[in-house]
Amino acid sequence: MKIKHLREIKVGIVAVVCLGLLYFGFNFLKGVNIFSPVHTYYGVFAAVNGLTEQAPVYIRGYKVGQVDYIHYDFTADSAFMVKISVNKDINVPIGTTMDLIADGLLGGGAIQLTVPTAATAWHDSGDMLPTQVVPGLMDNLQAGLLEDLDSTILAAKELIENANSQLEGGHLHSALQRIDYVSGELASTSHTLKQLMNDRVPAIVDNLDTTIANASVVVADIRKANLAETVARVDTAIDNIIILFADVRAQEGTLGQLIYDKSLYANINTTVQSADSLLVDLKANPRRYVHFSLFGGKDKSDKKKIKK
Repeated sequence: MKIKHLREIKVGIVAVVCLGLLYFGFNFLKGVNIFSPVHTYYGVFAAVNGLTEQAPVYIRGYKVGQVDYIHYDFTADSAFMVKISVNKDINVPIGTTMDLIADGLLGGGAIQLTVPTAATAWHDSGDMLPTQVVPGLMDNLQAGLLEDLDSTILAAKELIENANSQLEGGHLHSALQRIDYVSGELASTSHTLKQLMNDRVPAIVDNLDTTIANASVVVADIRKANLAETVARVDTAIDNIIILFADVRAQEGTLGQLIYDKSLYANINTTVQSADSLLVDLKANPRRYVHFSLFGGKDKSDKKKIKK
């Protein structure tokens, strides 16, 4: 009998130890340190955004506790009551807010306690903390993408409306007709230009080649010409002209005397005046000179005048 009772006691002890180890391991896996005393606090949220039990609790990025459980009541506006546990050696000052933040890129949630910089009083365990929801990186990106998408949709809508108004007003049809007309004109011009290139350009090139050849011949003739002898002849002619003008200025030769001899000028002037008087008398008495030339004598009237 004693041996039987001893076995039952051993089995009971082993079962209690196993249950204790199971409880300790389960809480250890959940992140709960059963040997460390904690303070508990509560917060109310309208939505938990992926927050689960055993989610971490941070103060300035440092883990100080975890979410113990989440109780929901969908009949209330703020449907979720969240209980958190914080290490007992951490005092939560009055003015601290319980913020629901995004934990990682996969959309998980966490609790962050935002504490004031200066505090004179602290919360007791079991107090209700004010709460707020802090949008995460994905939320900000989603909001920005939604805004950009909305603006893009509005721009596309305006573009479609403008295109519809253009189609209804016939502007697009007229523009297409103008484009078709311009394309036809370009094709015609291109054909004309092609014909011009085929017909005129070869002749122009041939003429240009001929001109270049003639110019080459002229240049060759100029190179062959005795430019030095020509320049020497020109210099000789200039020297002769200079000597001629020197003789004229020195009143040597016929040309110098003609220019500088005043008596010769006076004789020429007298001769011109006599010739002029003779021409005047010839016009006044033409018979006198005709009779004299025919009969070789003077006019009778002149004889009478002489007799008288």
